[in-house]
Amino acid sequence: VMTDYATTGDGLIAGLQFLAALADSGRRASELVRQFTPVPQMLKNVRYKAGADPLSAEAVRAEIAAAEARLAQSGRVLIRKSGTEPLIRVMAEAEDEAVLREVVDGIVAAVEKAAA
Repeated sequence: VMTDYATTGDGLIAGLQFLAALADSGRRASELVRQFTPVPQMLKNVRYKAGADPLSAEAVRAEIAAAEARLAQSGRVLIRKSGTEPLIRVMAEAEDEAVLREVVDGIVAAVEKAAA
């Protein structure tokens, strides 16, 4: 969302902004789109009973903190409730895919236990 131009996401505006940056830089499009190195990402959803709040459980908060510490500079964790259904979305990115699986699976297990 580019709030200088619109209040909602707009693919046309994003495309025009990219073309403007391309023209201003004088670089090739292939150079501009390679601004970062992608890393493995995993997203798992955990359903919980309406009225439950598994994210407030101490075990879940501890597991999330441990995952953030483990990933430190090599990844990130994003945990949030869905805005439309009773789901906890567990997403992480990490350079090491095995560590990524362990981190996500650990958080998912803690959320499932707290949601039961």
